[in-house]
Amino acid sequence: MNIKHNDIVIDLNKPFKNDALKREKYAKILSGIVSTYADGFVLAINNEWGTGKTTFVKMWQQQLNIDGFQTLYFNAWENDFERNPLVALMGELKSLVKSDSKEFKSLLKKGAVITKNILPHLLKAIASKYIDTEILVNAIEDASKSATEILSDEIKEYSEKKDGMKEFRESLSKLIETTKGNKPVVFIIDELDRCRPSYAVELLEQVKHFFSVAGIVFVLSIDKTQLGYAIKGAYGNDKINTDEYLRRFIDIEYSIPDPDTKAFCKYLSKYFDFESFFHSERRRRDFKDVWNDLELLITFSSALFEKAKVTLRQQEKIFAHIRLGLNLSDANEYIFPSLYLMLIFIKTFHEEFYLNMKLKKLKLEDLGKELLKIMPTGIQDDESKYFIEIEALMVCMYNNYYYNTNSRNLIKKDSKTNELNSIIGSAIDNSKNNDVFIEFINMFNNHHNYNFTKIDHLFKKIDLIAEVIT
Repeated sequence: MNIKHNDIVIDLNKPFKNDALKREKYAKILSGIVSTYADGFVLAINNEWGTGKTTFVKMWQQQLNIDGFQTLYFNAWENDFERNPLVALMGELKSLVKSDSKEFKSLLKKGAVITKNILPHLLKAIASKYIDTEILVNAIEDASKSATEILSDEIKEYSEKKDGMKEFRESLSKLIETTKGNKPVVFIIDELDRCRPSYAVELLEQVKHFFSVAGIVFVLSIDKTQLGYAIKGAYGNDKINTDEYLRRFIDIEYSIPDPDTKAFCKYLSKYFDFESFFHSERRRRDFKDVWNDLELLITFSSALFEKAKVTLRQQEKIFAHIRLGLNLSDANEYIFPSLYLMLIFIKTFHEEFYLNMKLKKLKLEDLGKELLKIMPTGIQDDESKYFIEIEALMVCMYNNYYYNTNSRNLIKKDSKTNELNSIIGSAIDNSKNNDVFIEFINMFNNHHNYNFTKIDHLFKKIDLIAEVIT
């Protein structure tokens, strides 16, 4: 039984076989772009963190390999321990050729020229003069001479590097030409936005200045917003226009469209084996009234995740948390799956609200107001009933927890009109007189397992302190 979502296995023959998000069509589009502009360019795949970019680019890389492309994959975040990105990039290029390749040896030789930096050694030598007082006097006397020497050496070094950059790119072009065949080399750089700022900026600069040659396509898998923060951090200036800055490096920008949220929720429920609990033989036999709990959970979770813009990674964590709670539950327990999910969502993103409920710091009449504050926008009329139901169930179970009673006292019947009224108004229900909200509360009150249940029944499972059922 899984409680952690592991990396998806990529089939070497059918790379997108296990892709629950059905993104193969976007890989085909990108392959077409790469083929069309084979002379070389920089492509950015720009999506937020946690949207599955790494899995996608690895699947796409394998598809490119099948289609006859030479590809390289470089995880910048895992390699930012290397001080000079140029060394790391050249290390990846080495995998394209044989170790005794004369083209690669030539590239190494040219690379040595542009990576050599004699200035730090000069500064260290000059600084050492200031450690001793006697030397300090001599250093002051020779200050102008030292400055002239440094300037002269820097000019010489600049000229060497300028010529070296040209020679390096010529050697790189020859290397790429001998390895690419009739298709460009595709060099994927992933997780750039997670690197330390100075490394991220240096890598971008070196891709632009040293590796911009015909026959090689760079693919940057990034969250442009997060990379923008890294750029500002590297330069110590939060007023930099990072969009303009990145246009210097990126030729084409592409964003993978958002996946079908419901399809991904179904995939996660299958991956975490929710069926073994919700569709167990015992629940099938003894709890027919909750037989559709799993379907309700998927329906509500997809609506919540889509409207609240919950990333794929966050969705995985929430479903994993649900699985942990199910491990503490017996087949004969009522789980209230939609409310259970909503409470985990609240704890994950609005912890103060969660703690205030748990510690009984919220009055019953304020519960709906706090819930309204965190409700996602854009909920359609056909979806609103799910959220009103959550509000009603939360009010009932929090009432039982707060007052140590049952929720039947929430409903009053008008003696004249015989209509039902709730002593607590709904913050979400826009129907006349909160009719939908009242209908749900009345439904819960007429269910013997609902009207006495306290919300801490779910708190204990969420906080993993419920007694383990064996």
